Amino acid sequence: MGFIKKKSPPATYNEKYLKDEIKMTQNAINIAYSNFNNATDPDLIDCYIYQLNSEQKRYKYLIEKARECGTL
Repeated sequence: MGFIKKKSPPATYNEKYLKDEIKMTQNAINIAYSNFNNATDPDLIDCYIYQLNSEQKRYKYLIEKARECGTL
């Protein structure tokens, strides 16, 4: 006899929102790294450092929330 695989319940709005936000934040981090690596002006380098720190903190927050919700 075959086993019937239980379907997981559909993702809630919050789960979908968190997953989308995590993906967008990962993309923003990658863009900030790319911009940082290509910057030569000291002011732009500072700007990208702040942007990277901000996006990384946002990513950490979203991951924590996703774990709390059981999304990850």
